[in-house]
Amino acid sequence: IAGHIGSTVPRIDCPTVETARLLLRPLEEADLDRYYEIHSTPEVRSSLHTPESFSRDDAWAQMAAQRGQWALRHSGQWAVERKDTGEMIGRAGTHRPQRSNWPGLECGWTFDPAHWGHGYATEAGRAAVEWAFANHDDDRLFSVILPGNTPSQAVATRLGFTLLEERVLEFFPSEAHGIWVLPRPQ
Repeated sequence: IAGHIGSTVPRIDCPTVETARLLLRPLEEADLDRYYEIHSTPEVRSSLHTPESFSRDDAWAQMAAQRGQWALRHSGQWAVERKDTGEMIGRAGTHRPQRSNWPGLECGWTFDPAHWGHGYATEAGRAAVEWAFANHDDDRLFSVILPGNTPSQAVATRLGFTLLEERVLEFFPSEAHGIWVLPRPQ
């Protein structure tokens, strides 16, 4: 019986996707310090409402959850690396967590503020949208964005997402999130 556990779910490795300037690749253990550094910046903490208690251990748990999501749901976030420098500048991709009132397959992005304003989030977001529609049967994608996160709202708008509604999600009851939607292209 022990050998049978998990055998009904095929193992799906995280793919690698290239754009003109970026490499979207699996998160690796070697990314931990850089991932933690990005998520510890005041701008990212503010945009995501990351608690002050966010630690390197929490960063590790997030990375592990993203890699696990690839295996279980064929979705997850990539490490985003600049092809010209090899520097990891953020994360982007899809996300389908196990949360009771989550809207569906999400496309999202988080970048080092030093790299904001260069079109990297839009480029990575576009690759994530194209990948999601090519590899999932969902009729629409979502982006879940806090109302004060105007940089992410601008990226969502550039990608064609529109604000569907604002609602409180059970895992984050203190503030409503904007639920942005992008229908599958015809």
